[in-house]
Amino acid sequence: MIVLAVIAASSLPRGATAAEPPAIDWSAIPSPIIFQGDADKAYRDPAVVYHEGVFRIYYTFWRHEDAGVLYCYTATSTSRDLREWIAPRLLTPKDRNLNFSSPGNVVRFGNEWILCLQTYPTPNGETFGNRTARIWIMRSPDLERWGRPELLRVKGPEVPVEKMGRMIDPYLLEDKDEPGKWWCFYKQNGASMSYSRDLATWTYFGRIGAGENVCVLVDGDEYVMFHSPRNGVGVKRSADMLHWRDTGLITLGQAEWPWAQGRLTAGFVLDLRHRPEVGKYLMFFHGSSKQGLAMHGAHGHGRLAIAWSDDLQTWHWPGR
Repeated sequence: MIVLAVIAASSLPRGATAAEPPAIDWSAIPSPIIFQGDADKAYRDPAVVYHEGVFRIYYTFWRHEDAGVLYCYTATSTSRDLREWIAPRLLTPKDRNLNFSSPGNVVRFGNEWILCLQTYPTPNGETFGNRTARIWIMRSPDLERWGRPELLRVKGPEVPVEKMGRMIDPYLLEDKDEPGKWWCFYKQNGASMSYSRDLATWTYFGRIGAGENVCVLVDGDEYVMFHSPRNGVGVKRSADMLHWRDTGLITLGQAEWPWAQGRLTAGFVLDLRHRPEVGKYLMFFHGSSKQGLAMHGAHGHGRLAIAWSDDLQTWHWPGR
């Protein structure tokens, strides 16, 4: 059964209206941490969409249940001010043969919202998802009601599902030069890429050397890719999807954050410079502690956190 996220009326600040969102008070955000994991639960792989004054964050939620058995879900939470967040709501079923997780992003396609995500099967208690991990989409008319997951056959319709290979961490992006052409990035032998015009029939394009959790923005006449190498958030740029150059590695305040000193990763960047109440790039990411990674690599006591920037070069966060 799919459980839907509900936005509480009480999350609207006093005196504000949905049509006129109040300006974000950056000084009021008390900590970079949005959700804090521990030995029993973890929050990872954030993806965020901003619509009608509401930030909706989707993420992987690991949780011990049934006398210590570890399950993972795709969950969601909402906020209007980046300070107070509604408690997690689960969107996907309890099933270790599936473990729907790692939402990549939410895009508008026609008259629907599309959320991309992965399966991460651990039927025998594996630490990491097995070879049957695949990528999927879910559809919604309103960002609240979500349909059943649909498999993305990104290797093309002629490739049998069992021959597609293990793939995780999808991300969808409309081509900057060809409206209506959509790219899907996913982790397989680096960052693989396929394209489609209907999100149903896909053509494999190629791969580049990159880490996992790819996120891609358009900046002027270039694509900017954020990805996850062994540690930190790597940055690449390209004008044509074919030729990519490395332009940096972002580690934010990791040196001062024990909760992220095991690994800082899964950077998702949202461009809200055009929204006057925000006016910045936002980065959502997760951090794992050394202790957490030693206990369980795919859990890691994961915490979701936030930073922001005016130019993708200098990053700020609460307490800096």
